[in-house]
Amino acid sequence: MGRTTSFPAIWSGFTLLLALFSFTYLSNGAAIPECVDVAIIGAGLSGLTTARYLLAGGKSVLILEARDRVGGKVFNRQLRNGGITEVGAEFVGPAQDKLLQMIRELGLTTFRTYNEGKTVLWRNNSRVLYAPDSQNTGAPPIPPQSLAQVATAQEKLNAWASEVNVQAPWNHPKAAEWDSKSFSQFLDLYASLPDARELLTIVCKAIFSAEPRELSLLYVISYIAAAGNENTKGTLGALTAVQGGGQESRVEGGTGLIPERLAEVVGSKHIALNAAVSSITKKSHGYTIVSRAGTVEAKKVVVAMPPPLLKYITFSPALPRARQNLNNLMTLPPIGKGIPIYSTPFWRTGERLNGQVISDRGSVKATFDSSPADASFGAILGFILGDEMRALDKLSPEECQRLIVADNVRYFGSKAANVTEFVLQRWDLEEWS
Repeated sequence: MGRTTSFPAIWSGFTLLLALFSFTYLSNGAAIPECVDVAIIGAGLSGLTTARYLLAGGKSVLILEARDRVGGKVFNRQLRNGGITEVGAEFVGPAQDKLLQMIRELGLTTFRTYNEGKTVLWRNNSRVLYAPDSQNTGAPPIPPQSLAQVATAQEKLNAWASEVNVQAPWNHPKAAEWDSKSFSQFLDLYASLPDARELLTIVCKAIFSAEPRELSLLYVISYIAAAGNENTKGTLGALTAVQGGGQESRVEGGTGLIPERLAEVVGSKHIALNAAVSSITKKSHGYTIVSRAGTVEAKKVVVAMPPPLLKYITFSPALPRARQNLNNLMTLPPIGKGIPIYSTPFWRTGERLNGQVISDRGSVKATFDSSPADASFGAILGFILGDEMRALDKLSPEECQRLIVADNVRYFGSKAANVTEFVLQRWDLEEWS
């Protein structure tokens, strides 16, 4: 079973939410209510959006959130310079029309991701600058034979994705066959040349934060299909591109403002923080939900959290065996960000770089310019993905910073050593990630 992540593709990035909420569990001091129409487990974007619509429909609602804040992996980290940096989901694209509509409804605005200038390709200990080819989803200058393999693999994946029902990909006639193969096995067939395989491996890790060996081919195909909307078929390019793709825009003030504004709409009296749920019991009248913050009765329950975390909840009666297998076999990806902060986005001058990197070496192999819209300071978003994240998880924060800054020096020159502060986010080391 494939592994999921909110993070974008190689030519994309993910930044998380803004400041932590100041309110605590039920900030008005009230106890958890005895009963509600609907209990929602999880205060990420899904849980908050569900609560918003249910409250608008006249239902009584309580969200139970394990963390001391809302937003999940959408989170803005406060900086010493007064700004913020997004340590989780960061970009939005034109096919994400529902999210863009929500952003507008919440009174937020977007700005274009910085994409001017050249990209850095680090391959075989050699640094090459190139202008991404917008006609080929920004593909770097690799040998023509390898580029041809990449194009063929992309065409094959897009064609299969166009046949998939996004709501039920397992119903495709070839679903069992695809699910029996890993993405690595697909690359064995369609990307046998080293440069082609390396590029598609970086793409895979940037999208899923997982190694090709860890993903089923069916999951990759269905994820590509889901990159579209009602009017546009999903493609690999839609996931990886900046202009016209999933990394086209960012939210002014950080994506963390999205859950913050949603929580304001829902109201703090409907959100219990530090309320990890331990059991959900079905009874004749509904459900009993036990959490660290107390017990509540509900007519209905919505579980808005990643499947792998459900194994920490005791369900009575037990979930169907197939769903238990899904929860137990699906794993959350090793994912993180290393973000050096600079006084200015210096890479935009001199060599005129766009801040994007594709590399076959280092702790960080894909980067983006994550500076604020007004360029009041510089920030390079470094994705830490797959096996590289597993390696850094064993190191101290200081050692991680040293390795990631050294990567940036290789990519952007000696000025990259002049870090004013450094943000390290290791999601897989957090209890609820």
